Amino acid sequence: MENAAIHDLFVIGGGINGCGIARDTVGRGYSVYLAEMNDLASGTSSGSTKLIHGGLRYLEHYEFRLVREALMEREVIWKNAPHIVWPLRFVLPHHKGLRPAWLLRLGLFLYDHIGGRKLLPKTQTLDMTADAAGRPLKKLFSRAFEYSDCWVNDARFVVLNARDAADKGATIATRSTVVGARREGDHWVISLKETHGEKRWDVKARMVINAAGPWIDEVLGGVLGKSGAHNVRLVQGSHIVIPRKFDDPRAYFFQNADGRIIFAIPYEEDFTLIGTTDRDYGGDPRDVRITDDEVDYLCAAASEYFAEPVTRDDVVWTYAAVRPLYDDGASKAQEATRDYVLKTEGGDGAAPLLNVFGGKITTYRRLSEHALEKIEGFLGKKGQPWTADAPLPGGDFPASGFEAQVKALMRDYGFLDDGHARRLVRLYGTRARQLLGDATEASALGQCFGADLYEAEIRYLMRYEWALTADDVVWRRTKRGLRLSTGEIADLDAFMSANISA
Repeated sequence: MENAAIHDLFVIGGGINGCGIARDTVGRGYSVYLAEMNDLASGTSSGSTKLIHGGLRYLEHYEFRLVREALMEREVIWKNAPHIVWPLRFVLPHHKGLRPAWLLRLGLFLYDHIGGRKLLPKTQTLDMTADAAGRPLKKLFSRAFEYSDCWVNDARFVVLNARDAADKGATIATRSTVVGARREGDHWVISLKETHGEKRWDVKARMVINAAGPWIDEVLGGVLGKSGAHNVRLVQGSHIVIPRKFDDPRAYFFQNADGRIIFAIPYEEDFTLIGTTDRDYGGDPRDVRITDDEVDYLCAAASEYFAEPVTRDDVVWTYAAVRPLYDDGASKAQEATRDYVLKTEGGDGAAPLLNVFGGKITTYRRLSEHALEKIEGFLGKKGQPWTADAPLPGGDFPASGFEAQVKALMRDYGFLDDGHARRLVRLYGTRARQLLGDATEASALGQCFGADLYEAEIRYLMRYEWALTADDVVWRRTKRGLRLSTGEIADLDAFMSANISA
């Protein structure tokens, strides 16, 4: 038995919903154990378009409650994580023959006014023949609308929620697969095994939270014994990354003739991120990969707008993920609701279960608060809601204070150049100082694995952020994989393997 004590909550799933619920509940005084079968954010939560946004296109499907809640969350999340979240302006060219200009203006008027916007600038109309945003595009577009949303480093967002939960006393068990769960009266006994090992153990908890994302039905069927469970619609979203397509700091929102939309977003300083697709997925979520058809689709859709076409040869990296949307019977993948649904069972002497369906990164905090209302109904109320004004680790500085943090870090660590300091503050915020320690020169940071990725950073990620493999570091925690060679990544993997217990 892992622990003879009975935890209040056992959370299955280390994505944004699971980690968000773990953070909120432990912060209110519940004892929490979270198990993730792989790395944190290794599924849907690192495969997003990386936006904190209201979901402008959801207005077309009349999801006003979801859009309003998401719009209200943008500035809350930005203020709580100003290192990994920042404002971004989006340029929406008016494409004659698609959605009419009046409809776009109406949607953006609602976007500006239903979400309590205070810090983000409002929508404006652009003359694309004169504005810099028109330069990379074909000369077909004379007018565009510019509006605000936010960018987020999605995988780090998940990890920082887990880190805060752990700092407050939660147990975070990665690479730990739930293989069974049974009720023993008023509590659960959950059986786990190492995902890549032989160790097995049990954990007791008063309530189970099934936040397994694309695997939620699999958990219901294989772990909890509810055969035939079908609650989620798996929708694949894929992205391509190409060398920087434009110098403008703004992002683009492109409409497609098929009714879908894609974004083209500045990414990791020297790249452009293009996505996403929406297609139903019927395979194992573990096996999701971008398809040739999706690559062609994204290249063609972007090429409808950019003066210089996007081709397969431009693609330097791709990623794909499966979104577990609540199955509301919508006929098209892009029409399925992005809202979340919380369902409970048990009580009256039977240990309770909460299943978390759907959701999106932007509304994770509100989802967690709504989950707490369900949890309190079974376990009793403890603390008050608290996350709206609580910075995530490293985010304890003003929303407008990023540049000041960079300057201060360069002042105190004179060997850092602007790019390195900026990257460290973007990833770690004020905790960059914990990573750097008392180093007075770059050599004090240890071995460099390439692209200013030093041993000190690797050891920090292993000690405080559950990183165990090179993939955890270069594709989720830092995105340095875009700049490292295959050999450099292999060297990093060997170093981490040799230092797992160090």
